Amino acid sequence: MSLLVMLAAMLAMIAIDVPIGVALGLVAVAAMTLTWGPHVIPNISLTLMDSATNFTLIAIPLFILAGAIMNTGGISRRLLAFVSSLVGFVRGGLAMVTIGSSMLLAEISGSAVAGVAALGSILIPAMRKRGYPAPFAAAVTSSASTLAVVIPPSLPMILYAVMSGSSVVELFVAGIVPGVVGGLLMMATAYWIARRRGYPVEDAFDWKRVAASFKDAAWALLLPLIVLGGIFSGWVTATEGAGLAVLAALLIGGLVYRELDWPRLRKAMISGGIQTAVVMLLVTTSGLLGDYLTQVQAPQRFAATLMDVTSDRWAILGLLNIFFLLIGMFLHSAAAIILVVPIVMPLVNAAGIDPVHFGLIVTLNLAVGQQTPPVASVLVTACSVAKTDIWDVTRENVWFIAVLLFVLLLMTYVPALPMSLVSFFYR
Repeated sequence: MSLLVMLAAMLAMIAIDVPIGVALGLVAVAAMTLTWGPHVIPNISLTLMDSATNFTLIAIPLFILAGAIMNTGGISRRLLAFVSSLVGFVRGGLAMVTIGSSMLLAEISGSAVAGVAALGSILIPAMRKRGYPAPFAAAVTSSASTLAVVIPPSLPMILYAVMSGSSVVELFVAGIVPGVVGGLLMMATAYWIARRRGYPVEDAFDWKRVAASFKDAAWALLLPLIVLGGIFSGWVTATEGAGLAVLAALLIGGLVYRELDWPRLRKAMISGGIQTAVVMLLVTTSGLLGDYLTQVQAPQRFAATLMDVTSDRWAILGLLNIFFLLIGMFLHSAAAIILVVPIVMPLVNAAGIDPVHFGLIVTLNLAVGQQTPPVASVLVTACSVAKTDIWDVTRENVWFIAVLLFVLLLMTYVPALPMSLVSFFYR
């Protein structure tokens, strides 16, 4: 079964609302059966189990749970209040509060969908009440939450590390510069739009308010320092850091802020379990498909075909950017990474591209994909919270998507920007 036929079959099933994980599994089973016969079916369960038992993958459910606990334990609300005291006085301040809060939340949860659901339920109604159009409020929240896939700890980066054999810690460090640059550029864009449209200014800047909100959020601000500090210093692995994030969120939300009671913890655990189940279904079924593609040497053939077209590293990066931008429009970021990365890694290695740099490029591409219909998982969540039309939001979102594309091109063709920290600390 050719790669194009498999891709077409999978997209056809997704188009009729078959879950992506199920579509991947069905295509993989059909391909294996047609290629080698029905006697391979008993081995499928073993392959599925092997795909799910990678130690690094344990970080995914733990970071998801940490984010869910943070949202229900009063941590998110205090971070939001602190950011509001810093930038709320600027014209369009609520939009900047959304962007700044998203950057802080990203340093704990690593999940864009979780971020947009948590912040959107609070900030989108607040922005509408202050006179911001619903499509603009949804666009800002959606694009800002996408920074979660770039700023460490990033769940897509963890998946990429597993699929490519790269260092999770180096990927996290590589995401710092583009995450900060993207956030600042989004703030500048929001300010420019707010000035043009006359969006309101919030409360005047007040040092007393800043000090009070900082004092209230001090324990919450310790969370990213504890987790990322432990990971970057080498004291803990990314997986152990995820466990540390859960423990810290439990202690801060339950013992310090005393807002995490059993009903809220139960709600957080159920929410985290559902999100984890979705991701792990994708991991296991795409691992099955990846095993088939490896055995029929599809990645090697793909690499050889593209190398026949050009062997220039920068041209190959341009082609791969286009490829991932298109893939990101139709596939969830986890599915795209798990399905495509094993296919293109032989090409990446043959062209002499740093796997960590390429992992950042893949992550940025898929961040754009989270904002571009028809799939656009983060954008759809924001539209659902704002109760507004996806195409109206997309028209407002064009400026923020342009920021993401600019950051993508900058990090692709000026690799010293994201990789300088990696080289300084680890190479």
